[in-house]
Amino acid sequence: MGCEVASEQEEAEPETMSFTVEKPNPPPPSSPFKKRPPRWSDIWVKNSNPLKHVVYAMKLHSLSSPKDPKTKTQIPNLSEIDRILLFPDEILLRILAKLPESQRNANSLVCKRWLSLQDRLVRSLKVLDWGFLQSGRLTSRFPNLTHVDLLSGSLISTRNSDILLNHRMFSVQIGSRFSSEAHAFQTHLLPPEVIDRGLQELANGCPNLRKVAVIGATELGLLSIAEECSTLQDLELHRCNDNVLRGIAACENLQVLKLVGNVNGFYSSVVSDTGLTILAQGCKRLVKLELSGCEGSFDGIKAIGQCCQMLEELIFCDHRMEDGWLAALSYCENLKTLKFLSCKRIDSCPGQDEYLGSCPTLERLHLQKCQLRDKKTARALFVLCGLVKEIVFQDCWGLENDVFRLASICRRVKYMSSEGCSLLTTDCLESVILSWKEIESLKVVACKGIKDKDISPALSTLFSVLKELKWRPDTKSLLTSSVVGTSIGKKGGRFFKRMLDHKLLHFDQSLLHL
Repeated sequence: MGCEVASEQEEAEPETMSFTVEKPNPPPPSSPFKKRPPRWSDIWVKNSNPLKHVVYAMKLHSLSSPKDPKTKTQIPNLSEIDRILLFPDEILLRILAKLPESQRNANSLVCKRWLSLQDRLVRSLKVLDWGFLQSGRLTSRFPNLTHVDLLSGSLISTRNSDILLNHRMFSVQIGSRFSSEAHAFQTHLLPPEVIDRGLQELANGCPNLRKVAVIGATELGLLSIAEECSTLQDLELHRCNDNVLRGIAACENLQVLKLVGNVNGFYSSVVSDTGLTILAQGCKRLVKLELSGCEGSFDGIKAIGQCCQMLEELIFCDHRMEDGWLAALSYCENLKTLKFLSCKRIDSCPGQDEYLGSCPTLERLHLQKCQLRDKKTARALFVLCGLVKEIVFQDCWGLENDVFRLASICRRVKYMSSEGCSLLTTDCLESVILSWKEIESLKVVACKGIKDKDISPALSTLFSVLKELKWRPDTKSLLTSSVVGTSIGKKGGRFFKRMLDHKLLHFDQSLLHL
């Protein structure tokens, strides 16, 4: 029927089916005020994306509906075709980004395209082989890195060695003839020029870097990072000296900085007041600064306090500051957190109290693995930090009762933590805690000099109103077995009320016997 209808139409309208091409009339001259409407052919030529989808849809249709029934079994069905291939990379990246990290390694094994997309989602990486960076493979495979740790890749490990030298910041395999002297570790460090070339390659390939950790870089290598990576905010630099700090000063947007100058048994570098002054004048947006194994004096810390007015956290680790530097902390007007880590001494000669000043905005004081045997130093520290609200003592040497009583100078303490301080006694702890009228939270752990039997009724009453309490001075503490079923940890009202009633009952019975 379809053919017949077509023949009738041919007889009725022969002109419409003729193959003669007539020349169209010439178009009238275009008016300067009217534009010619776009043709469909122009749209399809200029925008080829719809055409591609139509062609691909026609192919799928031809595959799903074959004309020859004999070849039907040889052509795959539409359901077996991977439609994910139609998705552009932008959509697949959004989908893969929402998956948990535990599935990312498995997703990268699907195909090469998924592996490439998965590498584009990687933001943090720890480099173990420096050749992988210097050859350019790292930046080509992971172009969107923001956090890169180069510490392990900067070290040269001894081959076929089963001796692993561990440090809290890095680890390296060494030979049996390794010496504890600082110059012996130099053989396990890459040359500075090699480090600089790697940093330049990293800066050119990953301009969106925000955090970098490296050891043994020079001024030129850091300048390349500062010029190419304007978004760099966090920098950790080991084996640093005054000359290297000139390159760090070019990082105008730097907010977090960790400098490691001297590490006993590994390497020795000098960071003095000269380097600290250069740093202070260049990096004025610092919010957090950690000085590990650095030298300096009153002038260097004063320059940091005056120039870095946004500084909120300052950390000293195994410092080698000259005497009298502690008073310079009063120039850090916006400082909120002050930490001392592994310091054999803080300030042997801090000076008189009237010259120390104070930190008006300081809220937290942390002392971890520090030697606190000097009463003069401890008094100067607590006078300087008289307005703190949080004090933490952790594994401090020489923290005796006389030194701990000086903490009562701080009158606004709301949280106190004492861990691993075995020389403290219950009476000393009670005298200090009761002097803090605003105390709300208390943590006492691994302080074997503090006993449950020495808890007085006044201290028990205070414990009952605390918002948070963690009491475990030793493994034999009665509170450890009484935590279950009570509100210890938020409020210890039940336990301490029961303890207080028991002591009062015992006192009344002793009066009856009299």
